[in-house]
Amino acid sequence: MNVLEQVARAPAAATEFLNILLTTEDAEVGTTPKDVVWTHRKTTLYRYRSTQRSQPIPVLLVFALINRPDIFDLSQGRSFVEYLLDEGYDVFLVDWGVPDEEDADTGLEHFVCEALPWAMREVLRSSGEEELTLLGWCIGGTLCAMHAAIEPDSPARNLVLLTTPIDTDGGLYTKWLRRDTFDPDLVADTYGAIPGGTIDFANKMMKPVTNFWSTYRKLWHGIAQGQDPDKARKAYQPMAKWVADNPPFPARAYREWITWMYKENRLVDGRLRLNGKRVDLGDIEQSLLVVTAGADHIAPPPGTRPLLDLVGSKDVTHFDRSGGHIGLMAGSKARDEIWPDIAEWLEPRSDR
Repeated sequence: MNVLEQVARAPAAATEFLNILLTTEDAEVGTTPKDVVWTHRKTTLYRYRSTQRSQPIPVLLVFALINRPDIFDLSQGRSFVEYLLDEGYDVFLVDWGVPDEEDADTGLEHFVCEALPWAMREVLRSSGEEELTLLGWCIGGTLCAMHAAIEPDSPARNLVLLTTPIDTDGGLYTKWLRRDTFDPDLVADTYGAIPGGTIDFANKMMKPVTNFWSTYRKLWHGIAQGQDPDKARKAYQPMAKWVADNPPFPARAYREWITWMYKENRLVDGRLRLNGKRVDLGDIEQSLLVVTAGADHIAPPPGTRPLLDLVGSKDVTHFDRSGGHIGLMAGSKARDEIWPDIAEWLEPRSDR
């Protein structure tokens, strides 16, 4: 399309552009059929429906505390859940829910030592198996690693960690959060549950040009060039809706996460304790797959790779791929560039 054609099309393109932006909330995400298996407080365990379960060891998906777990099941054709089901896996997902001020005293210990083990127990009960694969992403990966480090009898046979913060020295978050002027205690004492939008804004400010300009420019450019509006809508809206859905962060868990992980870097130094136990990464013995993303600014690869040398696992694999913190697993290229590798790694480790 030449310049004159673009100019002539501008009013219609502007209308389509604004329509996509203004109707993003109507997009459907997380639509793969699933059933509630178990609930406790705000936490819910789901099992996805399937008629072709051929892999004995079930997979439990665990996401972060600061976004909704629907990113595992973004939309048809861009759903990791859908992909695993097609590969024959029995897929479960733990949803931490939407905390509020009554959850102000919920700390990391609750998620690692109570909610996650209870969810794992229900996965085994529902599937009839004795072991499972824990697959954690972002903070969810860190919670899974903490669990494996303090539970010598964990039923987790395999541990898959995607873009997972482990060693926080040197990252941009750390430069911001270790300043004496940043007081997580003051934030936690002010809010019973830290507004999710506040944390999302901080995340976006790590790449402000991309988050506040480039994404919209790309959408506009496609429409102005004559891209099918329906195609543009399907490509843009599910991710945009997911990004904007930010549950609150319980005050105590927020205080602990910021202090222990970023201000003091306790996990990698072996100085973090939960439920009276030292979280020693050397006690992780599961078959371990670590996936890092070269353009990840939230959990940069140098902050995840130390785990490879700290664990006690004899079976350790590392995939380093291009992409960002979320785009690695939920971007348009994920189905071809990383999902098959994860499935190939899982298959021989999912037999009885």
